Amino acid sequence: MQATHESTALNSDECLWGYNPAGLATAAEPGDRCWKILIADDEEEVHTMTRMVLSDYAFEGHGLRFISAYSGAETLELMRRHPDTAVILLDVVMESDHSGLAVVDQIRSELDNAFVRIILRTGQPGKAPENHVIAKYDINDYKEKTELTAQKLYTTITSSLRTYRDMKIIDQNRRGLEKIIDASANLFEAQSLRKFAQGVLMQLVSILQLDEDTALFIGSAFTASQLNDNDFIILAGTGKYEEYIGKRIQEAVPGDAMVHLARSITEQTNLFQDDMYAGYFATRKGARHLLYLKGCRKLTEVDKSLIRIFASNVAVAFENIALNQEIIDTQKEIIFTLGEVIESRSSETGQHVRRVAESSHLLALIAGLDENQADLLRLASPMHDVGKVGIPDAVLLKPGRLTPAEYEIIKDHTEIGYSILKNSHREILEAAVIVAHQHHEHWDGTGYPLGLKGEAIHIFGRITAIADVFDALLHQRVYKVPWTQDRVLDYLRQKRGTWFDPGLVDLLLENSTDFIALNAEYPDGVAA
Repeated sequence: MQATHESTALNSDECLWGYNPAGLATAAEPGDRCWKILIADDEEEVHTMTRMVLSDYAFEGHGLRFISAYSGAETLELMRRHPDTAVILLDVVMESDHSGLAVVDQIRSELDNAFVRIILRTGQPGKAPENHVIAKYDINDYKEKTELTAQKLYTTITSSLRTYRDMKIIDQNRRGLEKIIDASANLFEAQSLRKFAQGVLMQLVSILQLDEDTALFIGSAFTASQLNDNDFIILAGTGKYEEYIGKRIQEAVPGDAMVHLARSITEQTNLFQDDMYAGYFATRKGARHLLYLKGCRKLTEVDKSLIRIFASNVAVAFENIALNQEIIDTQKEIIFTLGEVIESRSSETGQHVRRVAESSHLLALIAGLDENQADLLRLASPMHDVGKVGIPDAVLLKPGRLTPAEYEIIKDHTEIGYSILKNSHREILEAAVIVAHQHHEHWDGTGYPLGLKGEAIHIFGRITAIADVFDALLHQRVYKVPWTQDRVLDYLRQKRGTWFDPGLVDLLLENSTDFIALNAEYPDGVAA
């Protein structure tokens, strides 16, 4: 059996020929995209003549790369290694009378390759009658070797490559649109603007990396959000713009790009210019956002169309995030206000609820909760003592030690908080129900109101319990003076494994400097 061959007039990684704009045949640059032509025939002369006839051929500026096989088995092996082969010139009779026909079936079914154009060539037409072959086998043309003159071979290859190109474009569009649909599903999930901005870049890069020939690895890209009338802040970036996240675009973008971006902002439109793309998105509330890509010079019109379609979805998603954020901000404002009202009844600063919220958020992230859950806990934890609204002032404001009976009254605030919030089906308030009900449960099961033990206590309740006590001990209360930082940390060590989740206590102690610093950001007596 003869060895297989992969050859061109230059080398196996270069195209045979290319065309310059004037239409003159020129040697292709190394690395140019080539149209792969697989010659499958057991006669060496057929390989030689085919290469010779097509030696100066090019289609749409790209030359040919010839791959040779001398049997059906070799043809299948080469197709496995080169699934992007555009055309096969396939002999019917090689190691057997019908080996070529068997190869057709295996390429279409076993290799599941519907794109390669298969041209059957035969020197013995009686072995495979034309009408029967065309009807039964998924081929694209059937030629007798004697009729394939140089001109007809040119015509056949051109027609086949044109069909292959069109099918690949259609498939590229299909896969691109599928990626847009998948990406849009993620983009429309409720999330922060910064996370959304990061997602836009990630999804856009994924959409453009359609296959090896059309892959675009964006070297530089960013999304930005309006800071004021004239400034935009970079929310997320790739390449060199990663180091500029959080900074003004004027600090990161060169002058020529700023001109392009300024035009996009002024005209309120999406623009492709040279190798840059600027996408402009505005919400009905007046917020403005930018998407910038550098390295678009090699984008095809299909790629650009996909970007435009994706950009229209991004615009809707920006609006969706703005509306969702308004709802979240409203809920957050109500929750913090209500929390502060409860704390003010205790003659204590409303900063306590903010410190508990931020400490709970930090501990949640350190404990491995995802950002969505940590953000949810930050919004819910200010409601931990909402039930105190039902506790009499004589007990709530008593400066001295509570009697056993008074302590039983105070304990009721967990059940009162639960009763106030339990009928809500809003995610934040559902989390607040857990926090209000369980933040006085103890790891060893001696807490209240349910006597839950260990991990039966929801992680939100366990985290808030530590954050609440940590803050209460550090600050003035009607019944106590502030403790020193060391005394507070020692107390947490003492209650590790009895009152508090030991793993969470260890995490707080390991990161105590961060929690002390965060606590100091919201001092008592300072308006929030």
